Amino acid sequence: MNIVLFAEDEIASPLPLADPRARHIVQVLHKREGDAFDAGVVGGKAGKAVITGIRREDGAVPRGTLSFAFAPESDGKPLHPLGMIIGFPRPIQLRRLLRDMASLGVAEIRLAGTDLGEKSYLRSALAERGTAHSLLLDGSAQAKSTHVPALSVHGSLDECLRSLPKDGAFRAGLDNARPEKPLRDFLLAARLVPGGTGGWAAVGSERGWTERERGALAEAGFTLYSLGERVLRTETAATAAAALILDAMGCLS
Repeated sequence: MNIVLFAEDEIASPLPLADPRARHIVQVLHKREGDAFDAGVVGGKAGKAVITGIRREDGAVPRGTLSFAFAPESDGKPLHPLGMIIGFPRPIQLRRLLRDMASLGVAEIRLAGTDLGEKSYLRSALAERGTAHSLLLDGSAQAKSTHVPALSVHGSLDECLRSLPKDGAFRAGLDNARPEKPLRDFLLAARLVPGGTGGWAAVGSERGWTERERGALAEAGFTLYSLGERVLRTETAATAAAALILDAMGCLS
């Protein structure tokens, strides 16, 4: 982790040495009393924390506490105005996908059941807030960011589309089977400018969209674009599309 993240109610309290964050600070970063490390409040300020004391207790399991004083320095890296709608992938892919989306700094992730997607994935424990949130925190810490994307789960694409805000944001769907245009046409669009309103990108599950879902996307204002002729995994397509769109928006420069 490139920044150690704390909840608001943790930032003023000693950290148990058994906590993975304390082990990272002491065993990986090799920090000692008087040393500083990058720290921040989830959803809030980023800054430096100085270790004021390390109290150890005897035992096979690390026991004791690490005390520190946090000094905020900035509001943290803001999330980018891009929301990702993603057909619910395999759990092993979802782990990587959540970390990567958080690392890229997308503002929101909406996981949706799709017509051709495996329905059992929706019942995966990874979709629960505790597990998914920890993966998003990992990705945010990797990017040295205190801000974490919002995450929601929808039983179907239709349900997800109905819940989208009704604004003028762009809407791009990725589809390698029946695209209307190549993605590069979208990336060159004049509305993708720094400081713009942002928008939404939709990526299907492993077997892609059905004709019915393509119609639903079109009705919701999405244009279907292609990432090329190669068939990509959901996580690969989502990560590539997000990176390309964010770069075109000027968010990665």
